[in-house]
Amino acid sequence: MLLWLLQHYGHLLEQVTSRTTGDSRVFLTARIATSSIIAFLLSIALGPTAIRWLKKRFRERIASASETLNQLHANKQETPTMGGLFVMAAVMLSTVLCADLCSTFVQLAMFVVICLTMIGGYDDWVKQRTKRNGLSAWQKLIAQMVTASIAGYVLYTQHSRDDYGAAIVWPLGNLVLVIGPLFIVWSAFVIVGAANGVNLTDGLDGLAAGCTVFCGGALAGLAYLCGRSDMSSYLSIPHVVGCGELAVVLGALVGAMLGFLWFNCHPAEVFMGDAGSLPTGGLLAVVALVSRQELLLAIFGGIFVVETLSVVLQVGCFRLTGRRPLRCSPLHNHFVFRGDNESRIVIRFWIVSALLAIVGIASLKLR
Repeated sequence: MLLWLLQHYGHLLEQVTSRTTGDSRVFLTARIATSSIIAFLLSIALGPTAIRWLKKRFRERIASASETLNQLHANKQETPTMGGLFVMAAVMLSTVLCADLCSTFVQLAMFVVICLTMIGGYDDWVKQRTKRNGLSAWQKLIAQMVTASIAGYVLYTQHSRDDYGAAIVWPLGNLVLVIGPLFIVWSAFVIVGAANGVNLTDGLDGLAAGCTVFCGGALAGLAYLCGRSDMSSYLSIPHVVGCGELAVVLGALVGAMLGFLWFNCHPAEVFMGDAGSLPTGGLLAVVALVSRQELLLAIFGGIFVVETLSVVLQVGCFRLTGRRPLRCSPLHNHFVFRGDNESRIVIRFWIVSALLAIVGIASLKLR
């Protein structure tokens, strides 16, 4: 909407142009900043009402497979959950106001966010309304794979038209592995993996939201650079026409997550739930796939990767040897079992996430 106003009201456009630098008439950097601020304010404004509404209907039920973990998290019982609903509402509203809705990439990002929010929301609803611990693993996986495969097909058709084609681009040296239609499978793997990585990380107050701010901020900067021919050429990274619009969407995500942290910091007034964690990871993955930097996402989102691998390691080692290398998985629960203060764990994970974002951005010059 903001872009439409700037393009259709000439007198306003001339006034804004006279006060801005550069020769762009789409004001991308201004829209990224505006999107972040609007999403933050929306999240702050919607939060109190949403929390009161959720408190009457959807409260966290502490019922993990570990009795010890249940005891350690007993104080979180009855905390409102599904806060991701108002976070994603803020993201979508801000995107509608600030992004170019004619962009195929923006439409794709919104599709993934809406679908994964619905899947996550239904999973949360099942947890609250039945004695089951949400949807079964296979039900969730199939629903996510359908959404991710549709997104992968759209990305495949879009990328098939550019210079790199349907390929995986290795960040160092821009080595290209052409995989053709298998790019759909690769895209689905990245989207589902990222969605569940954020979901596994969302176990302590503010942990997933804070890490998302750092990862999303770095990825937004990368999307902006990939969308500019001059900067992508200077950094020797793939230039993707229209990729910069996704920085507006990620700006909204970062702003909304900062607003959510206002209520989710320890002790949390509300939890994100699958309704927030799944679309968050899915959106990060879509932007990484569009910018041809999905492998760099593993650095930006290193915390999410490590949390996922910790679960795989725990289960794999137990099945092979009968022993568990961690006291409890995902990794953050290992430190909880060790007796570390929750706020200390979260802040240290934030510090590592920030450092990984810096390392990822710095690696752009290692070509």
